[in-house]
Amino acid sequence: MERGGRRAGAFEVALALGGLLLVVLALQSAGPALAALRGDGTHGTFTARRLECVQHPGHEQCAWLGAFRPAGGGTLREDVAFYGAERDTFTAGASSPAFDTGRRGHVYGPGGSNEWVVVAAMLLAGLALMAWPLLRPRRRRPAPAVDS
Repeated sequence: MERGGRRAGAFEVALALGGLLLVVLALQSAGPALAALRGDGTHGTFTARRLECVQHPGHEQCAWLGAFRPAGGGTLREDVAFYGAERDTFTAGASSPAFDTGRRGHVYGPGGSNEWVVVAAMLLAGLALMAWPLLRPRRRRPAPAVDS
C-alpha cells in the first residue's frame, strides 16, 4: 500500500488486515442475523431439555438446549440452543414457538434477535480499519536545513 508516495508501515498493513478479517466475519454472519431480525426461516417448536451454564468472573451465562421440531414435519434437530434464553426462561420439558434460520446450533424465539446490530458494528469497524491507513493524515517531516 502506498499513499502520497510513501509505503505503508507494518502497523498500517496489520490494521488493514484486521479490518478485512472483521468484514469477512460480518459478511458470514449477515444472512442468519438478518433472517433472525425478520423472523425468516422454518417455524416450529422448541422443547427445552437441559440448562447449561458457564461461570465467568462477576456473572453467569446460561443456555437452554433442546430439540426443534419443524411445524410442517421434517427432521427433529437435537441439541440446539434457544437463542437469548436465560436460566429462568424454561423448565425442562417446556416448549415454545421458535424458528430456524439455518444457523448451526441455534433457533430463535418469536421475537427474533437483534444480533444484526453487532454484525453491523463489526462491518463498520472493519471498513474503518481498512480505510484508516489510506485516509489518516500524515505528519510532514520538516524540510532539511539548507546551509549557506
